[in-house]
Amino acid sequence: MTVTVLQFGGSNCDRDAVRALEHLGIDAERRWHADGLPAETDGIVIPGGFSYGDYLRAGAMAARAPVMAEVRAAAADGTPVLGVCNGAQIGAEASLVAGAFTTNESARFQCEPVHLRVERADTPWTAAYDVGDVIRVPIAHGEGRFEIDADAYETLEADGRILFRYCDADGDVTDAANPNGSTGNVAGILGERETTAVLMPHPERATLPDVAASTDGQGVLRAFA
Repeated sequence: MTVTVLQFGGSNCDRDAVRALEHLGIDAERRWHADGLPAETDGIVIPGGFSYGDYLRAGAMAARAPVMAEVRAAAADGTPVLGVCNGAQIGAEASLVAGAFTTNESARFQCEPVHLRVERADTPWTAAYDVGDVIRVPIAHGEGRFEIDADAYETLEADGRILFRYCDADGDVTDAANPNGSTGNVAGILGERETTAVLMPHPERATLPDVAASTDGQGVLRAFA
């Protein structure tokens, strides 16, 4: 199988994603967005970075690139799609998932390790974990606060579409453990299909044992296998 890692002007985690996937034995290739998706692709990663310099707002312009219509169609057909950081912002702007990602509560760019609690273990993205597991992965964003209206948030919870929540090292979901002010401490969610997911933390930066302080992100990327 081959995973397509999309590249926009300003993407800066595309190479990281390819290397992390290949470390797990998953073939991956970068693809410039203007070239569209390959005729056949077994999975799609929308990587982190600052597509179009976050002009207007993070992810807004990339979400309107023609390739995203192809991504939406692939997602609807069940092709695994993962948006990470800027990719999560693009995914929300492109209506792959509900809600939006806005400026951090601190109004500052934050780059630090965080803890996440696994909320579901019966999805491709979390099958390597158990419910309640705490994993440690890094964040690096200025617009990572997940925002959604109360009714839509209740629907997310009722439908079991929340994958990860920010927590402390003991797994407690608290305001102090919420790095950006996200509604409900949400760090990762599913789209309408369980094969589509977005998350603000970077699993690809917690995959390679030689360079990462943690390899807890490997389980997320193993979904493509």
